[in-house]
Amino acid sequence: MMSAPSLTGPETMLRGGSWVGRSVRRREDGRLLRGTGRFLDDIELPGMVHAQFVRSTIAAGTFADLRLDRVREMSGVCAAFTATDLDLAPMAPSLDRPLSEFVPTEMPILADREVRYVGEPIAIVVAEDAYRVEDALESVEVTYHYTQAITGMTDALAPEAPLVHAAAANNTLVDVSMFDTEGVDEAFESADCVVSVTCSTGRQNALPMETRGAIAEWDERNEQLVVHTPSQVPHQVRTVISKCLGIDERKVRVIVPDMGGGFGIKCVVGREEVAVAAAALRLRRPVKWIEDRRDALTASFLAREQHYEAKAAFAADGSILALAADVVCDMGAYSCYPFTAGIEPLMAATEMPGVYRVPEYRVRARAITTNKAPTAPYRGVSRPQYVMVMERLMERAARELEMDPLEVRRQNLIDVFPYTGVNNVTYDPGSYRESLDLCESVLADEGWFTLRDEARAEGRHVGIGFSCFSERTGYGSAAFAARKMDVVPGFDISEIRMDTSGTVVVTTGTLSHGQSHETTMAQIVADRLGLSIEQVRISQGDTERITYGFGSFASRSITIGGSAVALAAGKLGEKLLDIAAHLLDTHRENVRLGQGRVELVDEPTRGLSYRDIADVAYLKAHLLPKECEPGLNATASFDVAGDGTFSNATHGVVVELHPGTGKVEILRYYCVEDCGVAINPQVVDGQARGGIAQGIAGALFEEVTYDPTGQPLVASFIDYQVPTASEIPDVGISHLETPCLFTESGAKGAGEGGTIGAPAAVLNAVNDALSSTGIELDNTPIHPHMVAAALAGAHGHDAADGYTERQGEQR
Repeated sequence: MMSAPSLTGPETMLRGGSWVGRSVRRREDGRLLRGTGRFLDDIELPGMVHAQFVRSTIAAGTFADLRLDRVREMSGVCAAFTATDLDLAPMAPSLDRPLSEFVPTEMPILADREVRYVGEPIAIVVAEDAYRVEDALESVEVTYHYTQAITGMTDALAPEAPLVHAAAANNTLVDVSMFDTEGVDEAFESADCVVSVTCSTGRQNALPMETRGAIAEWDERNEQLVVHTPSQVPHQVRTVISKCLGIDERKVRVIVPDMGGGFGIKCVVGREEVAVAAAALRLRRPVKWIEDRRDALTASFLAREQHYEAKAAFAADGSILALAADVVCDMGAYSCYPFTAGIEPLMAATEMPGVYRVPEYRVRARAITTNKAPTAPYRGVSRPQYVMVMERLMERAARELEMDPLEVRRQNLIDVFPYTGVNNVTYDPGSYRESLDLCESVLADEGWFTLRDEARAEGRHVGIGFSCFSERTGYGSAAFAARKMDVVPGFDISEIRMDTSGTVVVTTGTLSHGQSHETTMAQIVADRLGLSIEQVRISQGDTERITYGFGSFASRSITIGGSAVALAAGKLGEKLLDIAAHLLDTHRENVRLGQGRVELVDEPTRGLSYRDIADVAYLKAHLLPKECEPGLNATASFDVAGDGTFSNATHGVVVELHPGTGKVEILRYYCVEDCGVAINPQVVDGQARGGIAQGIAGALFEEVTYDPTGQPLVASFIDYQVPTASEIPDVGISHLETPCLFTESGAKGAGEGGTIGAPAAVLNAVNDALSSTGIELDNTPIHPHMVAAALAGAHGHDAADGYTERQGEQR
């Protein structure tokens, strides 16, 4: 392993820091466990009214008659607004690409005549209480004219298919061919082994415990529209509301209360937040909207529905020679703001080689529009899918070459760093081989390979599967600019302020929706300044107080936000040293930070407490050095140059398949992860276990489906199968540590890795358990009927069932 990086000058970091690396108790838990947290639905404002949306009941067509007269006359109804009433500018997410690669489309805040999915909002109704607004919705009369709905990728791409958007020929929003290296064709022609795989993954809902919502009010005193919303990107929400309502951005303030999960669904701007803000501005009353669970399942942002056709060429020793892939992502009816419909296909195309040395590469990536709810980022964003594809190719190659699947992986894992791949991405140091070796040895030492063999001798179906992957984290401006985004996220800004008691308030542009920022950020600051974490308060989620930030997604909070926080603390430390050296009448080089004080290097017992220094900085400014401004505050920004950093992991899974029921029982789950320096190992473990639970859910349970007319078939938890604690196993975790060389704490991101690795590992374990049947499964979720049929010796199933017969052609 590499040694820890030199983070800053030695005088600005506490010697032998005592907080980073410790599993200290989460500071958030006190209020959350006592029920004193303040979530959106806890907020009650004087004179507040309640809103809900009239939503389209058809997937494709127009409405010629939207009658709200009866609704407006109902007792307790305050207003009912249509698109014409509010006259709002649409959202227009964009990529700076030619029309041949990206087709821009607009998302109206309320649909005006044309509707493109079931659940699309067409009007907003406001009433005195939540019950009356629900009653009012039942009195709305709408006359629809149906057109044919496009509900799948095959239908969307069919010749003469109806167009979801007139501007998007072939129902294609993104079509990009990338990395077509010169030697691809030759590599396939000369290869000793060529394997292929066809993988599809089901549409999923991110399903945070707290649904979306917004409370908007007009603050007459400050002439400001104040919007409370559980968003991962409050500054982006502010920008969109400003643009859509046509008001100055200074007149919009967005505040994020405690947030009950996000997972990406809240890192895009929803049209409902804008409509609620517009209604509050019109009515000059606070307006509250809370998404109900039915709307959250059917009309909110979805993700994951992707289809891959991939093949790889291998040499006789297992070395991969070339990779070619065709990626199609069903992005639903609209591009999301600000990431656009390119978020999934461009991620997959750019990063598919992953942890493997792929010398030749060709990929085509498309985003298809259909009459379904639009797609937004969801924890992992395409990486669970392309990792599954790569891991299935490794398994297939091992079988064809009669090699151990883990040895094929070892033959191809990146092991010299930094490594610039065929995808023009540079990978910083990681522990790819070490994590695989440790994961294998743990399962071996626990006896799982022996148990598998003994179980098979008894006629049981037990299998072991692995997945190796990296998680690109800390995407900076350069990485997002490479996608040619019109809005380029990347940097973060932090401000730190010490008061006269010697405690500090630190702002961050990232948002916590369960990741423990109030604890981990405080640990970073406490080490930089020699404070207790109780002396550090983290301020987040208020556009009036936070200079600017792009929020939390892509595991950027500690890598980028935490680095900005560390730099700001370092700058404050420098100012403390300057003032102390002056007051102690000594050279600047003769002072250093200690525990809550500045002390002399040559006489450590002498020094000044932070309280003493703050007393001068604020109350006796005439004693400050001439070049020093009054007060104790500092601001710093951080952006990652280049391609970001890469966490990595290996997951190992043991499963048993039950004939008759087709149940997949997970007997053991083990994860070896490397996220660089773990600020709080317990928090990292929680991130990994939570992510793995979501990955297992996608592998075995969750799927949003539609009927041929575009009606969603998952309107409640009766239909949408969410795993419980009974289905999710205990997860063993080991940590490796390869510090990042360019984040301030040496940390890499840890937010999405669990979700990325789980589907591939589970799928490989299931196929290992099916090894005696001659059938392999390549699609997720793995439905029980598929397993039961395979165990019953079924062959020749329809391709839609996800079967591959080993002795025949690929699906």
